[in-house]
Amino acid sequence: MSWDSGKIPGPSAHRPLDLVPVVPASARGVRLRAVPRWLRRTAGPLLLLALWQVLSATGVLHPDVLASPGTIARAGSDLVADGTLSSAMAVSLRRVAAGLVLGGVVGTALALVSGLSRLGEDLVDASVQMLRTVPWVGLIPLFIIWLGIGEAPKVALIALGVAFHLYLNVYAGIRGVDAGLIEAGESLGLGRWGLVRHVVLPGALPGAMTGLRYSLATAWLALVFGESVNADAGIGFLMNQAREFFRTDVIVVCLVVYAFLGLTADVIVRTLERLLLQWRPTFTGQ
Repeated sequence: MSWDSGKIPGPSAHRPLDLVPVVPASARGVRLRAVPRWLRRTAGPLLLLALWQVLSATGVLHPDVLASPGTIARAGSDLVADGTLSSAMAVSLRRVAAGLVLGGVVGTALALVSGLSRLGEDLVDASVQMLRTVPWVGLIPLFIIWLGIGEAPKVALIALGVAFHLYLNVYAGIRGVDAGLIEAGESLGLGRWGLVRHVVLPGALPGAMTGLRYSLATAWLALVFGESVNADAGIGFLMNQAREFFRTDVIVVCLVVYAFLGLTADVIVRTLERLLLQWRPTFTGQ
């Protein structure tokens, strides 16, 4: 500040400054976060359903192309009332469970052999990686020739997709264990199997959980392909029947059931992750 001719500034020169409150970044969006999370997560699907219903009611979306949500709800209610949907779900669940157990055992065993031993890696990994590049859906004709047209090819197709995902993730989890932890275990006197049990397997568990989530998603995808070939029961069988009669409402009901079962399986795996991986700190978002 400067003064002209030695004048002293009057009181008006000392006006108080306007203070602007500073809002911390952590406090931004508090109003949005105050809304219950379940309401935020369901807002998008509900808006999509409302738009779908409006397009169907106005005739923009023809029923032969895609049935309205109301029609689909009535079709689902009829399938539940006569027991058709529940019996189809039971058949599909048995197929997925059998394929998941078989593929899980094979994939995990191969990953342990390959991940824990260099000799096992030399003998196993190259063959698995080569087979993994083959489109497993393209093996359906061979499975039918080898195993017939019964349940075996469907379960084998699911097991194949499950085994590859578990193998890759469990193997990566084993080889991703910190070498410093191995050295610490050896300094505490742990032998080879002690290291595997107390260090390697717990360290590979996050990868195994990730592989299990991918495996479940692949299992439902393989089920769709498996049940579209020579199936006489299951959700895929219902979809094929509906396709023959242009019943888009029944087809969408079956797709919703597939999505619901897959989401339920994913929730189960997430619960297992929270129980088994409590020791692992993770970022949950802000």
